[in-house]
Amino acid sequence: MRLDDPGGETRTAVGCVVTPVPSSLFPKVLDMRSEPIRYLVTGGRGFIGRHVVRRLIARGADVHATSRTQPREQADVRWWCVDLADAKATHTVMQAVRPDVVIHLASRAEGARSLSLVVPMLNDNVVTAVNVMAAAADVPGCRVVLAGSLEEHSDLEPGSGARSPYSASKIAATTYATLFRDIAQLPVVVLRLAMVYGPDDPHTTRLVPYVVDSFLHGAAPALSSGARRIDWVYVDDVVDALLAAAVEPAALGRVLDIGTGDLASIRDAVSLIAAVTGTQVVPEFGQLPDRPGDRDLVADAEPALRYLGWSARTSLRAGIERTVEWHARHLSRPAVSA
Repeated sequence: MRLDDPGGETRTAVGCVVTPVPSSLFPKVLDMRSEPIRYLVTGGRGFIGRHVVRRLIARGADVHATSRTQPREQADVRWWCVDLADAKATHTVMQAVRPDVVIHLASRAEGARSLSLVVPMLNDNVVTAVNVMAAAADVPGCRVVLAGSLEEHSDLEPGSGARSPYSASKIAATTYATLFRDIAQLPVVVLRLAMVYGPDDPHTTRLVPYVVDSFLHGAAPALSSGARRIDWVYVDDVVDALLAAAVEPAALGRVLDIGTGDLASIRDAVSLIAAVTGTQVVPEFGQLPDRPGDRDLVADAEPALRYLGWSARTSLRAGIERTVEWHARHLSRPAVSA
C-alpha cells in the first residue's frame, strides 16, 4: 500500500521506504486507456473468478479462463485446463491466448498455522504467481492484476515473521510482483483483498456460506468466540476493483488494499446473518478455538480511491441480504474446487 509523502519517497503503511514508480516505467501501457479486448482469468471456477468471468462476458470481452479440471462447456468462455505450477504449460497457454490482461486469482486460501501447508502454499500461491508473471512478461503490453491478501499486513512489522504459510506465500508473491515490475518492466498491480464474501461461493466451509447454510437448514453453526474483527468486502465490489486495476494507468506498479476500511466482528456478522434469515437458531460461539495469531486487519482504502478511483459501495447488511437471497435459492449445491 503506497502513501506518497512530501519528500518524494513512497512509504508503506508501516513506514518501510519503497521505490516510487516512475511514470516512464510502462511506456507501452500508460496510453492504453480503452477497454482491453482479451482477458485471461486464472482460477476462473473459484469464488472471485466466476464473478469476474460473468462480468467480463456481460461486457462483451474476449474471455479466456484457466482451471485445474475441465469445466462444462461455456459458449462465451474459452477454458484452458492447466496446472499453473508447470512453467512450460503456463507459458504455452499464455502464448496461445496472448491476453491484454491477466487477472491472476488461482491460489490456495487456508489460514491454519500448520507446517504441513508450507509446501502446498509455496506451489499454489508462489510458484503459480511466478510462472504466470514470467509467461505474461513474454507477451508485449500484457498487464497482470495479482490478487494478494490483507493477511500480508500482519507480517510487515519490523522484525516480525510470517504468521501462517498462507500469509508467507502471499508476501512472497507480492515481492516477486515488484521484482517483475522493476526488472522486466511488467505492468503489474497487486490488490490486497480483505475478507471477500457474497453469493455463489463454492467453498461452503468458509464462514459466511457455512453460517448462512446452517441457519437456512435450521442448524446451529459451531464457531469460535467470534471476537475477531474483520474488514468484510462484497464480491461485486472486488470485481469492480480488479477490472479497474486492469485499465487504470495510475495503478500500474502499485500494491493497493481493497476493502471497506471498516471493521465488524465475526459475532456481529453472524448476528446480522441471523437477523436477515429470520432464524431462531442460536449460534454456538466458543465451540471452536480462536486461531492463534489472528489480528484485526483493516484496509487503508484511500490509496485505492486515489489510484483506481475505487471504493466499496456495498454495506455489510446489503451484502449479507444479497448473499442470503442467493443461498435461499440454492439450498442444495455441490462444492466445486477452483
